Amino acid sequence: MSERNRFLPVSPADMEARGWDWYDFLIITGDAYVDHPSFGPAIISRVLEAEGYRVGILAQPDWHSAAAFAALGRPRLGVLVSSGNIDSMVAHYTAARKRRHDDAYSPGNRAGLRPDRAVIVYANRVREAFGDIPIVIGGLEASLRRFAHYDYWEDKVRRSILVDSQADLLVYGMGETAVREVAGRLASGTPAGAIRDVRGTAFLASSPSACGYRKVECASFAEVQADRRAYAQANRIQYEEHDPFRGRAVLQRHGSRILVVNPPALPLTTAELDAVAELPYVREPHPMYDGMGGVPAIEEVRFSVAHNRGCFGACNFCSLAFHQGRVVSSRSHESVLREVEELTKHPGFKGYIHDVGGPTANFRRPACKKQLKAGLCRNRACLAPEPCPNLDADHRDYLELLRKIRAVPGVKKVFIRSGIRFDYLLQDKDSAFFNELVQYHISGQLKVAPEHCVDGVLDCMGKPHIGVYERFRQKYDSLNRKYGREQYLVPYLMSSHPGCTLNDAVKLAEWLNRTGRQPEQVQDFYPTPGTLSTCMYYTGIDPRTMEPVYVPRDPHEKAMQRALMQWKRPEKRSLVREALYTAHREDLIGYGKGCLLRPGGGGEGQSRAKDAKSRETPGRNAAGRQRKAGVAPPEPGKRGRKPGWATAKPKKNARKKR
Repeated sequence: MSERNRFLPVSPADMEARGWDWYDFLIITGDAYVDHPSFGPAIISRVLEAEGYRVGILAQPDWHSAAAFAALGRPRLGVLVSSGNIDSMVAHYTAARKRRHDDAYSPGNRAGLRPDRAVIVYANRVREAFGDIPIVIGGLEASLRRFAHYDYWEDKVRRSILVDSQADLLVYGMGETAVREVAGRLASGTPAGAIRDVRGTAFLASSPSACGYRKVECASFAEVQADRRAYAQANRIQYEEHDPFRGRAVLQRHGSRILVVNPPALPLTTAELDAVAELPYVREPHPMYDGMGGVPAIEEVRFSVAHNRGCFGACNFCSLAFHQGRVVSSRSHESVLREVEELTKHPGFKGYIHDVGGPTANFRRPACKKQLKAGLCRNRACLAPEPCPNLDADHRDYLELLRKIRAVPGVKKVFIRSGIRFDYLLQDKDSAFFNELVQYHISGQLKVAPEHCVDGVLDCMGKPHIGVYERFRQKYDSLNRKYGREQYLVPYLMSSHPGCTLNDAVKLAEWLNRTGRQPEQVQDFYPTPGTLSTCMYYTGIDPRTMEPVYVPRDPHEKAMQRALMQWKRPEKRSLVREALYTAHREDLIGYGKGCLLRPGGGGEGQSRAKDAKSRETPGRNAAGRQRKAGVAPPEPGKRGRKPGWATAKPKKNARKKR
């Protein structure tokens, strides 16, 4: 079989080469076609192929007319539509609503190869091209917009994406089980309009009786559009019921029709997750992109392994909880080792496994034993603000997996780059994993996410209080000294999150100054669809408590909050000075050790020459979190970057002295 024919057909010529004069399903994606298990459309296409269906791929079609959507002819059973691994609006715009100039999921890193609101545009073009063909929408964009939702880019509440797309069904979450079931029903002759009982799907109906599950109704589209308190209450219900074991179907009226969102699909078992991970992916971009510069998004995942799925960390600003869910499932050691052994045979493999991770690298099991029977607790998080007494913090299985990978012939180093949940790590009474993490699995820097230092802001974020991070940092520094390592922490910090006042931002700057740090990577809060934090941003209400929350919306205040986190930079001084006066914190302008600025037109205590060398680098953003939520690769280009936050460096002769 030729290299091209190892991929699924993308053209009539490919179909002819396979001897096909018909096919079953067309998959349309807003990403370039990369046949790798970190790309959602690739997973779904291989799952359907494994069920015996013929599948064609249409990647980044020209959306300006319906003709491009008929390039492979009419599929026999239906069309599946996705924007790709992340929401198309997040892919196109920054938190400041400025257009991005590149796209790692497109050939040559080229922007503009998919439309805004790609799922809606693609689905409508399919309807033009093929008429009444069954259309199923899915992926992160559809999943997080399944209910009426606040849209940051239009600054208004939009209808469910199912309404605007004219699709027959919406698959939300990790869609393997639902897509398999829907495909089987369509193949058996069941009309798309009659498929109403598949878990993990949503549809539009004329009556609540169309839903066969236990159900609860939230405020209608008209109500949440007119009343922000109703929006917050609806958001709370939607999150409370997003549980595969105890969750009910959620209904929401849209005019004369009713949106029915069935309960989530059950998490895949270990055997099922293994089977999905070991489908015959080529693990590369399609060769049609070779002359276009390739697809940058493959670089960070080509030699990485995803071993888990789901995240009970449940940060309020993250897409994971409302997409993958909070129940963790993981692959077997044997499956992961088979994948690693295959990676060692790749001609480009240099001996380095770049990541053994997932949404959160050090989660290999549910947060507690009762989750798989009774579901998750309605009114408390597993880790924040305090760990649940029932939390089962145990890294032994993950540590054993890492040890086995290190022993695979041809593997020189095994790194963890997809993020460690440090509060969970500290709950483990056995320090063996922490020790070996520092000894073997850090490529110069470790990514962690304290996000802020003020307790009230951290509570709005759903994060642990800063004392937990401080304990982790001290232990991390101690272990680096013990093992003679010069390794760094790269903490993610966020400005302008709901609940963060200008005074809170000043306190964060004081904390950074006191600890002798200044981050290069700073993220302004980005209100992406579906998250609890976005609900807070739009309504000014915390949907968990229904209490009011301060929201920094003014662009100038947001600029001041960000500047305070990088107060040493010459270009930030005027904003920092204004912020300190506005917050009545002129005490931080002076010559004392705790001061941020010198009086007059001068700057900080750091030399101007040193400051002038600072250059702003792109920080973690909502797109990164959405990539993780969709089993997507980390942001490319991070490997080898100079660390932005150094912990205490071990002395060069520390090993000799011991």
